[in-house]
Amino acid sequence: MNYNFILPDVIVGSCLQTPLDVDRLKKIGVKTIFCLQQDPDLEYFGVDICAIQERAKETGGIEHIRAQIRDFDPFDLRVRLPAVVATLYKAVQRNKGITYIHCTAGLGRAPAVALTYMYWFLGYDLLEANELLLSVRPCFPKLEAIRNATCDLLTGSAKETVFLKWQDDDCRTVEISGLDIGWGQMVPLTYVSSENHWILARELLVGRYEYKYIVDGVWTTNPHEPLTEPNKDGHINNFVEVVGDCQDSETKRLRQRLMQESPALNDIERQIIRRKLLSLPSL
Repeated sequence: MNYNFILPDVIVGSCLQTPLDVDRLKKIGVKTIFCLQQDPDLEYFGVDICAIQERAKETGGIEHIRAQIRDFDPFDLRVRLPAVVATLYKAVQRNKGITYIHCTAGLGRAPAVALTYMYWFLGYDLLEANELLLSVRPCFPKLEAIRNATCDLLTGSAKETVFLKWQDDDCRTVEISGLDIGWGQMVPLTYVSSENHWILARELLVGRYEYKYIVDGVWTTNPHEPLTEPNKDGHINNFVEVVGDCQDSETKRLRQRLMQESPALNDIERQIIRRKLLSLPSL
């Protein structure tokens, strides 16, 4: 278990591995353990979450909360952030003391949740909070997911249907990974024999989505659909941009502003976000 204090009362770190880690956190004043891992994460690393939760109860004065977010999935992070951060805020208010926020390695989901909490509830600008976070813990929070979640709270969650096609009648299966389902899952395309192509119709929230095709088990891109630039690992994906044609001009302008690199929330926007979050049930 490794961790860093981001604020005097907020820690971001890696996952607890044994009940003894609960005792270690109690010694430094932790009152809330906020776990973002899903069951497959725990099973993969052999973590006995029930034993950890039981130890938290036994020690007294520590609340263990699970608010699951799928790993390596910016879209799941985006849609889960409001409920997760609202639950976090209520736990902080209820338990006081120090809050320990963790995912598996403490490099993606946990930093993103801490950053969003600072942005939505503590009055930080997004980049200001990110600079503070990175100054004490090297990590990789998905800022675009946070910006999109902020837009969803202030502009609504409009969806549009996109159509993705694979032109090939000489294959047995065509699937897509990425989009809004993450890289660990796949969704099949339907073969349209009259047009000799495979098609997927999917409703997506406004935003940018990367994806790849899996054709007869082989991962590939479609040269007839937009392609990303190579990422740091040299990988290229297809992408689709859902622009929100159904939204009015004022909503589009607001979304454009909030999706800028350093979006500034005004007082009214912060009040709207806070009111919506506090109306959500805890997880």
